[in-house]
Amino acid sequence: MALAWNDSKKHSDRERWVCIYPIYLNSKKTRAEGRKLTKSKCVENPTHQEIRDVLTAAGLNVGVENKLHPRERSKELLYRGRIRVQLKDDDGKPMKQEFPSRDSLLLYLGTTIPNLKTRQGKQSSAEQTTQQPSASAKKGKGKGRR
Repeated sequence: MALAWNDSKKHSDRERWVCIYPIYLNSKKTRAEGRKLTKSKCVENPTHQEIRDVLTAAGLNVGVENKLHPRERSKELLYRGRIRVQLKDDDGKPMKQEFPSRDSLLLYLGTTIPNLKTRQGKQSSAEQTTQQPSASAKKGKGKGRR
């Protein structure tokens, strides 16, 4: 059951922090499946660890919860994780001027996650695996059954 809105909660209380699921930034998902940005600004299969690392490096208060987005079909650990981020201080002013809203934070994540060192290694290994099968595609062709 959802909790009712409570005026007494401050922006520093964890319940008031903004929630970000990896599905919001996943370029493999559709808008109906929960993606929030255009595909060109999204990342292929982001993880909650990558999101946490980028936001921590930006100097924001971050919390990780073991939750799953309601529209996520897969229950695998890869898709688990909800990130909570404190965007505003108790006065209601943004903690960082470059992140006044959730949308600005999502855009920043979409541009920063592909530049992570772990992502750079994955791209080069993915290119290598796609090149190998093309060379061995002719293997296995032989005379059919007689």
